[in-house]
Amino acid sequence: MIDKTELYTDPAAMEPLLPAGGKEVLAELTSDIIRKAGALAGQIQAPVVQVRVASLVREMNSYYSNLIEGHKTLPRDIEKALRQDFSENPEQRANQYLNKAHIEVEEIMLRRLKDEPHLSIHSTEFICWLHGEFYRRLPPELQLGTDRSGRRYKIEPGAFRSFEVDVGKHQPPHHQALPEFMRRFQQAYDSKEILATDQLVALAAAHHRLAWIHPFGDGNGRITRLYSHAWLVKAKVDSLGLWTLSRGLARERQAYYQHLSAADQNRWNDLDGRGNLSDRSLSEFCLFMLKTMVDQIEFMSSLFQFEVLAKRIEGYLQIERVDLASKDRERLSKLLKAALLEGELERRRASEILGMSESGARVIIRLALKEGLLDSPTDKGALSLVLSSKTLESYFPKLYSLG
Repeated sequence: MIDKTELYTDPAAMEPLLPAGGKEVLAELTSDIIRKAGALAGQIQAPVVQVRVASLVREMNSYYSNLIEGHKTLPRDIEKALRQDFSENPEQRANQYLNKAHIEVEEIMLRRLKDEPHLSIHSTEFICWLHGEFYRRLPPELQLGTDRSGRRYKIEPGAFRSFEVDVGKHQPPHHQALPEFMRRFQQAYDSKEILATDQLVALAAAHHRLAWIHPFGDGNGRITRLYSHAWLVKAKVDSLGLWTLSRGLARERQAYYQHLSAADQNRWNDLDGRGNLSDRSLSEFCLFMLKTMVDQIEFMSSLFQFEVLAKRIEGYLQIERVDLASKDRERLSKLLKAALLEGELERRRASEILGMSESGARVIIRLALKEGLLDSPTDKGALSLVLSSKTLESYFPKLYSLG
């Protein structure tokens, strides 16, 4: 056991960095995740639709990551924030800024991962970069935190905390030791000894250990979840952006925090691993995380089955849009389902799909554009399906539900 006087200054205090227990179950879950994530990636064939769904999932990811922190924003208000349309209500406006910053940082993170294939996501540079990019996008009033003595301080984007903190019953490492802890963190999770089949277990363990280190004065939860998302992308199990871990963690928020707290604890006895912290609790946290991944992949797979989604589009028009003429609803349904299947729908094909004259088809196209159900880059450009808060609950029920 590590001496108590060294607990927060010696990186050995956060051992083990990978669980020794539960390997068989964790391996089975890993195999399940890889298989199901691959299947989900292939469910949406049209690249344009895939990109738009991934954009929708990014908005959802920001919603749930911030919800975990106690900040709730309606999907339509997230859309408004992305258009620079902020509420006059201070609390709602603050939440909009948090969502907008999260979405933008995820977008530039994905670009960086693509442009820098050899980038170490475990490095101090990358993790501080995430923090800096997030906080630099917030207004001055949201760049303030409160230390454990109640003193207000300015959050320095991308900088380690310069004071001590308490996180529940856990006291993270001394602030002066943070660079050393983060060097050990990178060394452990960059290791070539972590096999591809163990990457997701390592991801889950690193998620806890980064939260345990608590390198920043504020924003540790959000940055840890962004970091974990980066690892899902690097491991090629993010299904091209079609699912998010944060939704599952938000839906099991109490269990998430309970498992985080349990994994903070020292080992119980000589049968509980050889490190300072509990191996059993770390293994149970990893089990929780991998089960959450499976659950979310399965949920999103159920949403994106083409036949089911096509019926939901039809249902939206038949049930929610009774203000439109019956014939128009039927024609719009055919057009929208064709756009779902093909991604980019050439306008000249509309008359063929609808069985109408070109002039009649143009009337339906104009109606679809007016109602925000389809869009087009130009007056004569191809048509593509719009996914917005207007149709969200009909197209993707329970996407924003904790029930």
